[in-house]
Amino acid sequence: MNFVGRVAIVTGASRGIGREIAVQLARGGAAVACVATSQQGADQAVAEIVANGGQGKGYACDVSDTAAVDGLIESVGNDLGVPAILVNNAGITRDTLLMRMKDDDWDRVLDVNLKGAFRMIRAATRPMMKARYGRIVNLSSVIGLHGGAGQANYAAAKAGILGLTMSVAKELGSRGITCNAVAPGFIETDMTADLPAEFRAHVEKQAPAGRLGTPADLAPAVLFFASEESAYVTGQVLTVDGGLML
Repeated sequence: MNFVGRVAIVTGASRGIGREIAVQLARGGAAVACVATSQQGADQAVAEIVANGGQGKGYACDVSDTAAVDGLIESVGNDLGVPAILVNNAGITRDTLLMRMKDDDWDRVLDVNLKGAFRMIRAATRPMMKARYGRIVNLSSVIGLHGGAGQANYAAAKAGILGLTMSVAKELGSRGITCNAVAPGFIETDMTADLPAEFRAHVEKQAPAGRLGTPADLAPAVLFFASEESAYVTGQVLTVDGGLML
């Protein structure tokens, strides 16, 4: 897909899914703002982009900090140009059983995973509205669609992403801005590296694809929603789980 002349912002870009999305957007010609909680992580993603002949710049930003998010969007505009694509991928987990879950476990996951996406959208849509063009892609999860034991906070945040996605789609569609979501299943990342062997075997057995997914499996779905070809698709969620939830 052709992203030449487009500026893209990808949060959680230092590794895993976010990094693969950033690399593939750059491969398509986008100038990519790689956002991570640490400057080192952001710069590592940029180094991979540049090594492959692409263009990018790294930014350290905590998406739970409103002032930092507003400053990020301003900096990206000054450095790279008006953002046309926003991929909200930043996320954390604090899994534990409901009866043991502390308020801070709940609040922090919601603040980063859900409110962080809200903050990024609110800030990025101002320049998008002026340009009358934008592609917003939010990373949800199959856990947001079906729930998960020991993940009440994560499930609530990822379910909230779906409601946010549909509301943004309705609110901004007339301004040439689309908003869609991708719901990954179990993808090989640092976040799933500690899955018990028996659970991994269960996933591999249940999924028609017979395996966990990879970031490279997921990124093309995000790129479609980020492209001009998806102009008449908005408010949708695409599950990428190898058929696990069938």
